[in-house]
Amino acid sequence: VQLQASGGGLVQAGGSLRLSCAASGFTFSNYVMSWFRQQPGKEREFVAVINWSGDGTNYADAMKGRFTISRDNAKKMVYLQMNSLNTEDTAVYYCAAKNYYRDNQNSERYKYWGQGTLVTVSS
Repeated sequence: VQLQASGGGLVQAGGSLRLSCAASGFTFSNYVMSWFRQQPGKEREFVAVINWSGDGTNYADAMKGRFTISRDNAKKMVYLQMNSLNTEDTAVYYCAAKNYYRDNQNSERYKYWGQGTLVTVSS
C-alpha cells in the first residue's frame, strides 16, 4: 500500500497550489480520502474529506471557500486545490485513507497515510 503526495512548494501569499496524492496497493474506490496538515509545533489537523464517489465533501472551517478536494477513481488520485493561500497555511500536507465516511476529522481513524508534502507560503 502506498500513498504518494506531491505538489508542495513555495508560494507567495494569495497564490495557489494543487496537491496530488497517488494511491496504489488497495482498492482506491472503496476508500474515503482526506487531507490533513501539520504546522510547525502543532498537532496534525483535518483539512478536507471526500467520499468514495466524489459527490460528498467536507472541509475544516478555515479552508471552506479556499480549498477544493477532488478525486479521480480511474487514476487512483486525490487532489487538493488550494487558493488564496496565507502564511497560516504553511504546513506539511498528508493524504490519508479509510473505508467509512464518519468521524472524518479524527486522524486515528485512518488506515493508510502518505509521506507528506511541504507547503510554504511566504508573505
